[in-house]
Amino acid sequence: MEGIHSRTDFDLSRHSEFSGKKLQYFDPELNESYTPYVIETSIGVDRTFLAIFSHALKEETLEDGTVRTVLSLPAKLAPYKAAVLPLVKKDGLPEKAREIQHLLMPDMMVQYDEKDAIGRRYRRQDAIGTPFCITVDNDTLTGNSVTVRHRDTMQQERVSIDQLPQYLKAKL
Repeated sequence: MEGIHSRTDFDLSRHSEFSGKKLQYFDPELNESYTPYVIETSIGVDRTFLAIFSHALKEETLEDGTVRTVLSLPAKLAPYKAAVLPLVKKDGLPEKAREIQHLLMPDMMVQYDEKDAIGRRYRRQDAIGTPFCITVDNDTLTGNSVTVRHRDTMQQERVSIDQLPQYLKAKL
């Protein structure tokens, strides 16, 4: 996305007028001098980000009639790559979730969230563009695995905690 502005010969003509310097080009084929037109271009990170952001922000109507807001940023561009969510705030699940968060933090930005019901937390992460939600539940404590939910498809799968960093790196 680029801004293109035709400035005609206005800038160079005005500069020539006030500086007293001749800013014309002599064309030997036409045997005449003229003040060139200026075309000014502008491109930057802000325009690029706006284009990506505008394309990625979506509202989807789900089967139950509810609407979810999703920021489907490419995983490489998402600020947070994963969110670790304990299913409940008791029974040792928050502590285990924090362990998993610390396991992943050297390789990626990870958010921890234990506020509200799990569905609301999923929606909150969808809206900020987090590609993966990692749910820590009672099976995590007994089976050493977590549920990984994919933002774009809402599909869920169980992944062993010791395989989790490699799994996420491969998906990112």
